[in-house]
Amino acid sequence: METMIYTNEKYTIGQLQGEEHLHELAQFVVEENYKHHAGNFHSNSIEDEIDLVYQEEIQYRKNSRIFVVRNRANELIGSIRVLKWDRRVSLPIQEIFDINPLIAIHAERDCHYWHIGRFAINSFAGISTLTLFKQLMIYAIRPIILDTSKGYMIAETDSKLLKVMNALGIETVQLGHSLNYLASETVPIYSTQHGLMTFYNHYQSLCQPS
Repeated sequence: METMIYTNEKYTIGQLQGEEHLHELAQFVVEENYKHHAGNFHSNSIEDEIDLVYQEEIQYRKNSRIFVVRNRANELIGSIRVLKWDRRVSLPIQEIFDINPLIAIHAERDCHYWHIGRFAINSFAGISTLTLFKQLMIYAIRPIILDTSKGYMIAETDSKLLKVMNALGIETVQLGHSLNYLASETVPIYSTQHGLMTFYNHYQSLCQPS
């Protein structure tokens, strides 16, 4: 099930409810990453990675919000997920980079960590990838901005995308060395509420339905 939260003449943005579309999400994220960073590939060669992403999202589903973009043919062309970390489930930043946010940042009980992941956009969909990125990021960081406790965004992001994020006003701190993940150079980062505010204030109007 999907709840539509934005629409225009070219696409809609919806929030996934339940687990019905999680495998579709996992396949889209993995395949788009490989298409963008590695060029040609065979779908059967990445089935294990698709399953891994799917199993992770099943585990995260209770505390996550997943936003997807679909074109007028109902094809998935964009996605992002934000997870409010319960400090119990293992995050990709822990599994891939061996970084514990409670050690690398701080362990105060009055702060909340929000993990953003599963960002992917079909760059051949005929829609501005930059616009879709801004919109998806606004939806993903909104709960962090509105968090009455100290809210932190943590993520593993493509190194090229990280430069775009910084140029758009998202202030980030690198937590460790980059590694290859899902076919791209990936960097572990975090940002504070303050570090997200310039971007949020500047682009939140993009998420008003037309």
